[in-house]
Amino acid sequence: MKKFYYPILFFVLLCFSSCVDIEEHYNFKPDGSCNVVYAFDMGRAVSVLMNLMTDSVKETPQFSIVKDTTLNFYTALPDSTQQKMSLEEANMAKSSNLSVKMDLKKSIMKVSVNHLAKNSADLEYYLKHLSKISMNSRLNEVTKNSKQSKGFDAQQLVAGQDYYTYEITPHKFYRIIDTKKFNAFLKKTQSTFAMAKAMLIDMPYKVILNFAKPVKKINNPKAVLSADRKRVTLVTNMDDIIKNPSVMNLKIDF
Repeated sequence: MKKFYYPILFFVLLCFSSCVDIEEHYNFKPDGSCNVVYAFDMGRAVSVLMNLMTDSVKETPQFSIVKDTTLNFYTALPDSTQQKMSLEEANMAKSSNLSVKMDLKKSIMKVSVNHLAKNSADLEYYLKHLSKISMNSRLNEVTKNSKQSKGFDAQQLVAGQDYYTYEITPHKFYRIIDTKKFNAFLKKTQSTFAMAKAMLIDMPYKVILNFAKPVKKINNPKAVLSADRKRVTLVTNMDDIIKNPSVMNLKIDF
């Protein structure tokens, strides 16, 4: 299982910050739990990249791999990394799965990160520590050892969610972007965003929150509230976010 996990993950991370459709899904349950899914669709990026590659490269074994699988974060980690994790980090990893669907010749590359938070405190911890989970050190090790990854820094790509501050309770979901951290993230990834622009690839970003009870108040004018007031949908793209980071701010009372 792990043997194919690492090369796939390298390719995924290579695409992450430059050409990807991103969707965040939050499904709040009546018992206070919440299922969180980060979905990344790199199909359009793969299609563009495939057009730029020679036939000889397309025929290499790595471009013929077809996979559809789900890995538990914790069990996929080596023993040495597991031993360095705190109890909270270990529980977080055990409650998280990584799903990969890949068929490069058909321009399919989809990745989703799924986590089940048992309550609001667990959800807040997950969102605050997602980019800091101890597996990051392993990602750096994997990409560092790859001959294809010269100059590639996995850490900068998995740290994307580190620029938010959260306040989550059983009756509210607040997420505010930290502009200082966001600008630092942009500085690190400016070359990949420039590449995406040069390839005429936009980067749609959608956030969907489903609540078990009606929403009482929401502060973002771009967010759309469903007729039953139980679903909030925010649709934007990275260009708009870069111009106005506050477009991602959400203060929802429910």
